[in-house]
Amino acid sequence: MENTRKILESAFTYAKDHKVGHLVVASTTGRTARMLLEPFFRRPCSIVVVTHNTGFKEPGVQEFPQALREEMEAQGIKVLTGTMVLRNLGTAIRGLLGYSEQDLIANTLRMLCQGIKVCVEITAMACDAGLVPPADLVAVAGTGQGADTACLMKGDSSNRFFNIKVREILAKPKEF
Repeated sequence: MENTRKILESAFTYAKDHKVGHLVVASTTGRTARMLLEPFFRRPCSIVVVTHNTGFKEPGVQEFPQALREEMEAQGIKVLTGTMVLRNLGTAIRGLLGYSEQDLIANTLRMLCQGIKVCVEITAMACDAGLVPPADLVAVAGTGQGADTACLMKGDSSNRFFNIKVREILAKPKEF
């Protein structure tokens, strides 16, 4: 969590300076998302917060607080809860077969860092939901808690997964 504010500010500033119209941010419990309500993040760009799917930790439970979702949506920030492109199907297949193609893709992206994998995934999810167009956007994600990674992405939907491009890595953890 220690670098989250810096990462969000850098990502937002980059989007503003480079006229990128969309910012997509991963947030599980809402701590990262809550920062987006601060005055610094007043839009010229649209913001989409992507949560874990309901049931990620335990069946039927959503980790992102409903009150925060409502507050964000009232301020014009979209909140997306949907199927995690690289996790859910891969988890189901792995349970049956021991390994899946989604594991291979996710683990390959993790070679750069966990945040890059999540940036790619939330970009696909936001495009799948129609909340961002298949165009350039800035994605923000992290490893564990908070944000530590930001990328300029060319978005596309999950059925066109390999059209998604990491155009520029704006920030990522040093240990990778």
